[in-house]
Amino acid sequence: MRISVQRVSEASVAVLNELGTLDPTFDLRQIGLGLLLTVEIEPDDDETVIARMANRVLMLRCFDGPQGALSQSIQEIHGEILSIPQPLTSLHHPATGRPRLVAEDTDDEHASLMWIRFDEALRSGNVPVHEGRYGARMRIGSVADAPLQLALIAD
Repeated sequence: MRISVQRVSEASVAVLNELGTLDPTFDLRQIGLGLLLTVEIEPDDDETVIARMANRVLMLRCFDGPQGALSQSIQEIHGEILSIPQPLTSLHHPATGRPRLVAEDTDDEHASLMWIRFDEALRSGNVPVHEGRYGARMRIGSVADAPLQLALIAD
């Protein structure tokens, strides 16, 4: 599991349809101060990995507080999370031609289920979690709250 974490003062996601216009079946999701997560699920991720990574996000001290810079977690500031599923991809470097991104998701059902379980684990920490849509083309907007972006990788 890999998670890109960005501290934001606001963020939003809209789902696009096959024409590239806003999907009317999906309501725009927005958050205020909080975290924008881009979540990649690996084929061998299980409930243990999901719980551990959710705990890392919830305990991550990346907000300023009375104790100084980077002293509070998302729970302590009563922030929100916007969770965006990211298909597992890698950069393929052919011998000739341009490099290209290659999707590696072999089991979309597993990845989708684990992403849903991850979001549930975040919610169990009493943090509002808003979601994109798995497998959809999305338009994501954010206003970064300082240049703070981290990568969390399950070990």
